[in-house]
Amino acid sequence: MINNEKVIKRIIWGVSIFVFLAVAVLDQHVLPVPFKIPSWVYSLSALNACINATCTLLLLTSLYQIKRKNVTLHKKLNLLTFGLSSLFLVSYILYHWMVGDTSFPKDNNLKYIYYPLLISHILLAASVLPLILLSFLYGLKMEVEKHRKIVRFTFPIWLYVTTTGVLVYLMISPYYHH
Repeated sequence: MINNEKVIKRIIWGVSIFVFLAVAVLDQHVLPVPFKIPSWVYSLSALNACINATCTLLLLTSLYQIKRKNVTLHKKLNLLTFGLSSLFLVSYILYHWMVGDTSFPKDNNLKYIYYPLLISHILLAASVLPLILLSFLYGLKMEVEKHRKIVRFTFPIWLYVTTTGVLVYLMISPYYHH
């Protein structure tokens, strides 16, 4: 078990940077795509929206449980949410690697809602991972004051990311070409 908090924080930042770079490389479309894309890959975007919706509900339930002082259930819900968010990330990477991006129609007036929502979602999704990992570090170590301080930022950002992920999907899904 790693006891040195400095080492753990370096790992947290290393993992966060690696994930950010992996998604950025993916966005450049430099990886070779399989000749035939399996049909199940096209359903991953809907799965991702379901995962995000579930994470939203789990985060809200976790908040409710901690306000009731049910620390054990709070921890379990957050670990489940993190596991689902990790599954989301793998699914997101697979989908965008094989299928690519879908463009929102430029002539659709909802673009004035869609693009600010999408941009804020992407920026906050890219920044929330180290906050989540640090929140887990302090929570699992039962460093309650440190945990509370960072969760004041982590929770609303994570909740925003999971909620807007569903909204972005609902707005872009009619334009999928598969």
